[in-house]
Amino acid sequence: MINQLIEQIKKTDAPIVVGLDPMLDYVPEQIVKKSFAQFGETLAGAADAVWEFNKGIIDATCDLIPAVKPQIAMYEQFGVEGLQAYQKTIDYCHEKGLVVIGDVKRGDIGSTSAAYAAGHLGKTVVGSQRLSAFNEDFATVNPYLGSDGIQPFIDVCKEEKKGIFVLVKTSNPSSGEFQDRLSDGKPLYEYVGEQVAAWGASYMGEDYSYIGAVVGATYPQVGKIMRKIMPKTYILVPGYGAQGAKGADLVHYFNEDGLGAIVNSSRGIIAAYKQEKYAQFGAMHYADASRQAVLDMVADIRSALHAATKN
Repeated sequence: MINQLIEQIKKTDAPIVVGLDPMLDYVPEQIVKKSFAQFGETLAGAADAVWEFNKGIIDATCDLIPAVKPQIAMYEQFGVEGLQAYQKTIDYCHEKGLVVIGDVKRGDIGSTSAAYAAGHLGKTVVGSQRLSAFNEDFATVNPYLGSDGIQPFIDVCKEEKKGIFVLVKTSNPSSGEFQDRLSDGKPLYEYVGEQVAAWGASYMGEDYSYIGAVVGATYPQVGKIMRKIMPKTYILVPGYGAQGAKGADLVHYFNEDGLGAIVNSSRGIIAAYKQEKYAQFGAMHYADASRQAVLDMVADIRSALHAATKN
């Protein structure tokens, strides 16, 4: 799957992923009203509105991007109906030829982690059959329970030719409370990055490992360090746009081949119509605003990478 992701990035010339992380207040009023008219002010109504909102954005951007990253919590808040919207979103993205990174941040021990891995990336035994559940192409995982929390995911990835992105240095302001703690003079995230590189060495695609890493764009100097520690690791980079990072902050996350990183933007794209910059589109044309936000993000990153290669 890492080979397919890279192929899609090359095809679109867009090393970005759209985070489908919808809050109900991102959804334009006309969509919410229509869903509530059909299902009432219920969890089913909210989930339907989210699904219709997602569909509009996917339709407007799928020819520009290689991948999407739905954050499962935004769907879980609406219960079973929300998870059905999550599943419909994954299936529809696959129909459109997009790689799906399930932002699920799972990670537990033993059989629990194995069940998470089967549910999101693998297959579950049901009687005489082995059935896929959510069927994402990649999943984000939390490494802080150690190798026995990660190994079941690696096992499933090898079986299904899928991949994971391991949390190394996250983009949120308080990430340093634990991730920056020093041990023998090195921050914890460096130890995690070294382990990700070691896990990845046992499961390589053509040029990059199926075992990726999450390193936030809000800490560009960390990105520079981690790129050296994990040269064959694909880095998923959150924090662009709404969290403050720009294209110029991202150049160190990429390798000299122009690959090695894929940059996420969530509300900066899906709620673009709410920004002053894209206000002319209005709520009725929210998806067109998202498309323009994608084009602007791609141009920003391309420009930054081009400037970096000239220096």
